[in-house]
Amino acid sequence: MDLRNIIRDVPDFPKPGILFKDITPVMLDVQAFRAAVAGMKNLLAGVDFDDFCAIESRGFIFGAPLGLEMDKSLVLMRKAGKLPAATLKVSYDLEYGQATLEVHADSIAPGDRVIIVDDLLATGGTAAAAARLVNEAGGIVAGFLFLVELEFLAGRAKLAGLGPVFSLVNYS
Repeated sequence: MDLRNIIRDVPDFPKPGILFKDITPVMLDVQAFRAAVAGMKNLLAGVDFDDFCAIESRGFIFGAPLGLEMDKSLVLMRKAGKLPAATLKVSYDLEYGQATLEVHADSIAPGDRVIIVDDLLATGGTAAAAARLVNEAGGIVAGFLFLVELEFLAGRAKLAGLGPVFSLVNYS
């Protein structure tokens, strides 16, 4: 199934001049959602890892079924102030300001090999921050997994040297 036929283009969102790739139609179509999860799982064939680490919020959409399907635990990375127990956190720059990402301090065991999963790779800033958190917790980034990659924004280059990058649908 070609998910490009299901992912919707939304012009001028969230601001004029941006062509937004809307993945919500993928979840509305059960067969497309199933194909997305299966395709992402297939990208990881032969990759040795222990856990999925999903980035809020759309990374949860893919990390949860992948974790169940592949018998791997799911670590949640959330925006600041959303996790109830002791956390590790990292702040990072966005093109329009700063953001902070947190993870429970006890959710990644030292030496755990982690796949960081999110819906979309754009500039790579959030995924790079997630990798910093994994490393701070003593884990090892075994790779990054995305449903969509916007190649023209060069996010893959920002992740160079941090772990292999896997993406199912690429836009150049």
